[in-house]
Amino acid sequence: MVVSGAKRRPQNPGRRDGNAGEAIAGLAARKAAARLLAAVIDAHTPLDGLTDNEHGHPQYKALDARDRALVRAILVTALRHCMTIAGLLAKRLERPLPANATALSHILHVAAAQILFLDIPDSAAVDLAVTHAKSDPRTLRFSGLVNGVLRSLARAKEAELAPALAATNEAPQWFSERLIAAYGAEKARAILAAHRHEAPVDFTAKSDPALWAGRLGGIVLPTGTVRVEKLQAGVTDLTGFAEGAWWVQDAAAALPARLFGDIKGLRVADLCAAPGGKTAQLILAGANVTAVDTSKNRLARLEQNLDRLGLSAELVQTDLLDYQPVELFDAVLLDAPCSSTGTVRRHPDVPWTKTMADVEKLAALQRRLLAHAVSLVKPGGRIVFSNCSLDPIEGEDLYRAFLAETSGVDADPIQPGEFAGLDPFLTPEGTLRTTPADMMLGPPGISGLDGFFAARMRRVG
Repeated sequence: MVVSGAKRRPQNPGRRDGNAGEAIAGLAARKAAARLLAAVIDAHTPLDGLTDNEHGHPQYKALDARDRALVRAILVTALRHCMTIAGLLAKRLERPLPANATALSHILHVAAAQILFLDIPDSAAVDLAVTHAKSDPRTLRFSGLVNGVLRSLARAKEAELAPALAATNEAPQWFSERLIAAYGAEKARAILAAHRHEAPVDFTAKSDPALWAGRLGGIVLPTGTVRVEKLQAGVTDLTGFAEGAWWVQDAAAALPARLFGDIKGLRVADLCAAPGGKTAQLILAGANVTAVDTSKNRLARLEQNLDRLGLSAELVQTDLLDYQPVELFDAVLLDAPCSSTGTVRRHPDVPWTKTMADVEKLAALQRRLLAHAVSLVKPGGRIVFSNCSLDPIEGEDLYRAFLAETSGVDADPIQPGEFAGLDPFLTPEGTLRTTPADMMLGPPGISGLDGFFAARMRRVG
């Protein structure tokens, strides 16, 4: 059986919760999970915002830490296996649910995620779902259906789950169609299969990656990133955190900042810089860095991260399109805002909260940002453009069109052998492309990396 997210056995669902009056223990968490799932699927609200401990959804914030962890595990699992769950539930319905029965659908999905993928007793998942249905006037008359469907699912899961997983394309139609168009059917299937698994945790060490791999219980990847399959403690409790020896950064996200080569003593701008992983890399490479971001809060977080690492940079809060430095830079890194479709392993809500229209809109914004980024660089200076999208509209296609339409900018291809560990990700054009189906190192939990595109250019006039 596939297991995703945190494991937790609930308290006895029949016990009264002293902190919630007469409420049944565990019910508030299931109600919150269904409400947040509705916000993601129906209202296209990003999951990270809903589950933020300070600014998240009120129902989520009302829970204790243990129940918050359970809610997040349920949601991540329900989204990661959304189509499989939908198919197995549909088999048990005589007719499709009414179009206005979204509340019922979310109750069923929350319970099914627990029954199929989480270490929670089937009886608890079923009983709490039935109680939830009875407590909501919209679903009260369907409580018998909830009971019958979920008990049938629990009885049949051992026989039906594996075939359902093998036969299901775990993505909304628009997303799977774009992957197939970009990568072909076989590679698209491999990417979608990788999305079903929780991503490992990657670290960039300030120095001596092998030392920190040993201390953190991980390995050193060919690109120099330290990778740990499962953390045994929270990030802030790990050795090396307090002293600023490393920071969390996906292996793919650590590649673009390396593409400048030797930047010792150069003035380098990191545009759209927060949360600061790439800024830290540029500083450690010896550059004098100016970090630019439009968000005051994100820039404050970047400053906190640099302080912990014992690093410093000039920080500028402004809309990038309005930014006009007194002196042009020797090099510029633009890690542009994008659809984030390369991060689905970590953010399984992305295919459900984005649309093709969003991808196209963000690509148009990236095109404007890149044109302005070029204007900030001295003639002869390098520009690295990157983002964490899997869609060529935001990557390869944009890069080619930009070069064709923009005077004074030339391609500066990345050469084979130029950087350790990067050759497997180089394209014939000398750009960099990674996907979650790359860097296969054995088990899924230690393999893969985020989807990233990066290209290097040089200003020539």
